[in-house]
Amino acid sequence: QGQLAESGGGSVEAGGSLRLSCATSGFNFHTYCLAWFRQVPGKAREDVATSDYPDITTYADSVQGRFTISRDSARAILYLQMDNLKPEDTAIYFCAAAIRCDWLHSHGFWGQGTQVTVSS
Repeated sequence: QGQLAESGGGSVEAGGSLRLSCATSGFNFHTYCLAWFRQVPGKAREDVATSDYPDITTYADSVQGRFTISRDSARAILYLQMDNLKPEDTAIYFCAAAIRCDWLHSHGFWGQGTQVTVSS
């Protein structure tokens, strides 16, 4: 069915920026709920941002004002622009897709993740 592939992670100093990409295929890109999550080893997975039909976005309080989720519908690519990065943003970042946002965990497609490391 659907496939997702994250890229764009790396190492950056505090205050810097990164843009993550999620290439998608095999599903209706523009109507699905798309989302970014992150996880640190030993801790629970954290919601970062969501993008839903037709033009609805949500952000975790911890990234509000610093991160921006967006879509390139022509290329079926989901982006996460991360500005003013902090050491606590260090994590593996995953993208996911589902027909409904509340179905992400039970019926969603997930990527393999990309590492983001922020030094102080």
